Amino acid sequence: MASFTSFNLAKQLLTSVPKLARSYATPASTKTVKVPLTLYGIEGRYATALFGAASKQQTLEKVETELNKIKTVIDKDSIIRNFLEDPSLSRQVKKTAENGRLGITTKIINSFQSLMTANRGEVPVTIVSVKELDSNILRRLEKSLAKFLDPGQKLIVTNKVNPSILGGLVVEIGNDKTIDLSVSSKLAKLNKLLTDAV
Repeated sequence: MASFTSFNLAKQLLTSVPKLARSYATPASTKTVKVPLTLYGIEGRYATALFGAASKQQTLEKVETELNKIKTVIDKDSIIRNFLEDPSLSRQVKKTAENGRLGITTKIINSFQSLMTANRGEVPVTIVSVKELDSNILRRLEKSLAKFLDPGQKLIVTNKVNPSILGGLVVEIGNDKTIDLSVSSKLAKLNKLLTDAV
């Protein structure tokens, strides 16, 4: 019974997504929208188009809220998630989705979220460490990193634990910059030097 309910929920969700996208379609206008971030790939094109249309209609926050609701449903329900991401399901089964883009729904939502984060001037920073860092260390790191920001930007710092780095830190800034100060990367470089020398 639960899988039938999940399937009905998935069907309802999937029929509402194209309607949501079409409702933000706008006629060509002279008003240009400055997109805060250049995204690549098909999910980037879809997210950028949705951002532009929602920006023209001044509904960016509403669209973000709706997409977050959809993502929450996808994340919570494994049946829906598998339905969306399973490439073995035929197009006929997924016929409620247009253009065969159903499998990248989550990627489109994540790309749109990246655009919204950049639009607000937020710079996401993930600090990876062997164990959770205490608040004093996080504050000091945040203060050091804030010196590199442009005016109007704001750091959003999260700490992620990954024991495989063995020690040190890995700092991921935005989607495109990584500072790897981990022991594991230093060992890998040393190992490469030793094996290349032999």
